[in-house]
Amino acid sequence: MDDNAAGIPSWSHGLISLWAVLFVVWMVANSTVATVVVLLGAAITLPIAWILAASGGTWNRIRWTPDGLLHFSLYGATFLVELVKANIAMMRYVYAPRIDIKPGIVKVRTRLKSPIGRLALANTIALTPGSLVMELRGDTLFIHLLDIDGIDADATTDAIVRPFERHLEHVFG
Repeated sequence: MDDNAAGIPSWSHGLISLWAVLFVVWMVANSTVATVVVLLGAAITLPIAWILAASGGTWNRIRWTPDGLLHFSLYGATFLVELVKANIAMMRYVYAPRIDIKPGIVKVRTRLKSPIGRLALANTIALTPGSLVMELRGDTLFIHLLDIDGIDADATTDAIVRPFERHLEHVFG
């Protein structure tokens, strides 16, 4: 475990940010600011954050810079827009008088270097209706799409991968 010049362990810089995220999730999940809930949340999330940060996990590799935070926010906004678009597309299939789909698997490449960034990309794609990441092998994702009629790998990469990848690069590298 590396220490900086002041003798502070290198993993400790991620402790506060991880604890803050876990604590916010706790507070949102509980939907109250009652003193007991706040204190219990702090008592539960702080040890979890300490264990995860001290284990040298991927949390310490996230770029918590102003640029990284901006792109994380933009990634969240992009995800919401793509989620709405995918749900509208699914509604078209569901309410169509005749279902005319051609499911298939498309192979796409990502330029993300970080394993956690690739995992975030794969999970993001899997969360949008009509697509599912079947396999993640190196920089290649195999995505099952509900309808591949008239699309190619380059168009799929530009439509599905690039909007998220642009922001995830700034957050995860």
